[in-house]
Formats: sequence, structure tokens, C-alpha cells
Amino acid sequence: MEVPVINFNELEGEKRGQTMALLHQACEKWGFFQIENHGIDMDLMDKVKEYMNTFYEENLKDSFYSSDITKVLEDKQSAANTDWESSFFIWHRPKSNINEFTNFPEQLCKTMDSYINQLIKVAEKLSELMCENLGVDKDYIKKSFSGKSGPSVGTKVAKYPECPKPELVRGLREHTDAGGIILLLQDDQVPGLEFYKDGKWVKIPPSKNNTIFVNTGDQLEIISNGQYKSTLHRVMADQKGSRLSVATFYNPSGDAIIYPAPELLYPNCFRFQDYLKLYATTKFSDKHLRFESMKKTVNGQQDLLV
Repeated sequence: MEVPVINFNELEGEKRGQTMALLHQACEKWGFFQIENHGIDMDLMDKVKEYMNTFYEENLKDSFYSSDITKVLEDKQSAANTDWESSFFIWHRPKSNINEFTNFPEQLCKTMDSYINQLIKVAEKLSELMCENLGVDKDYIKKSFSGKSGPSVGTKVAKYPECPKPELVRGLREHTDAGGIILLLQDDQVPGLEFYKDGKWVKIPPSKNNTIFVNTGDQLEIISNGQYKSTLHRVMADQKGSRLSVATFYNPSGDAIIYPAPELLYPNCFRFQDYLKLYATTKFSDKHLRFESMKKTVNGQQDLLV
């Protein structure tokens, strides 16, 4: 099963319609896809992975293997409720906390900030493309996410260390993501990520050529009124490899009020007799035009809601 690949270069020119249709299908039917030719500096992405791997090896690896997490492998039931991961979270927007990580080298901080600045542009472009496909204003998602201070952006950096008993524990248990658009810079060597589709777990291969893996979260499913899917996924533990995941979340701010885009809702709170009156004159017309007309009628005549 081939994961959809969205080539940003093909958004210009004669292949744009085909590429937009592929993106729409990926969001509707899959809830995840890859993007290539995204415009982010490849050397910068390599440096992010290099610095994060080094930071883990020098600061977190020993403490992970001496922690209580490793003891759960002695009990099968406890292992089933544990994630075999070493992780931390960095906030970028609306306010960065990267300088609070006092053991981060200065070059790591600068590299991460540069990467995030470029990645946010990709997230915003994706949100505009999704809005276009959904038929809403191009900045609808960004505005919905903004609250008082703009969208919230943060990165979960995780290592899934080599596990002596991978059959007992997950790297990360099955879940959907709570937020909006998730952009993943993942390991280019070690597999483990899996997404659930059509009753089967789809193995996501390591990313080659620094493609970015994207999945849509719960809030996009809500805003799109269920058109776009938030898909169940997990990370499998591995006995031979230690997998890196740098997942950046382009999310609503904490005070954002989330609801389905009105344009994507069916008409509601109307009397059936009013629908029949409209139906009598539009029976042989497109039903979707009739639905839109009913929405305008309901919005314009509050007595229908009584």
C-alpha cells in the first residue's frame, strides 16, 4: 500500500489540479501523506537530526536504560500500558521555551529555530491548500487556530531506543493526535511508525531524501465536519535500531474556539414543511444547491428555529 506523496513543485503548472485532488483524497481517505520538494533546506534538516541524536546519546540514553520504564519488561501486563520512548517537548509559538533547555548547545537552538521558521511556512501553505480543497476561505484554518496569539506550534522530540523484548511493549501506543497538522521529520534508517487504514496497519518506511511525513489531527476532522480524518497510529519497538522522531504540531491556541466550518455543515433546525416548499420548485435540481438554500433560509429567518 503506497502512501500518497504530494510534490509541492507540481502545485504550479499543468499538474496542479491533479496534485490538489491527490492531497484532498489523502486527507479524506488516509489522514496521512508525504510531501516532497517542500522548500525546507535539506542541510538544515540533516543538522536537526544530527544534533537531536547526539543530544540523546550524550544526555538521555543512560538515564533511559536505568529508569523504571525498563523494569516493565519484567511484567507483561505493565508493559502493555507503557510507551518505550525517551522524549521531550519544545514550544515555539506563541512563545518559545527553547532557551530553558540549559543543556542544549547554542548551535542546536539556532538550527532548531531556523528549521521551525521554514516548517511553519510549509504548515501554513498546507492549511491554505486544504482550505481551497474544502471550499472555504484560504486562511480559515489559520484563523480558527489563532485565538488571541496565533496558532500554537511545538515539537515533540522522541527516541525509540533499542528494546530487548519488542514483542511486549509499544514504542508509542495506538492513538490519534489531538491537534491540527502534524509535520514529522523522522528517521531515515529505522522503521517503526504504523498507521491504521482499511482494517490494516500500514508500515511507514523511514523517510528518504528528507521528505516530510504529515498527518491530520482531531481538530482538522472537526473543522472539516468529518471530511478530513484523524487516523489511528502507533510506533513499534525495535530490537536492533533506535528510531528518531521530530514531530512538529501546528495546533490551535489553547483559547481557540473550534467548531465545524459553517460552509461544510448540512442545514439544520428547519421545519420539514419549509424544506418541502423549496423541494417543490427545485426537485430536479442539484440537491446540494437546495441544501445551501436551506442554510441561508434558516440563517435569515430566526422564526424557523422556534
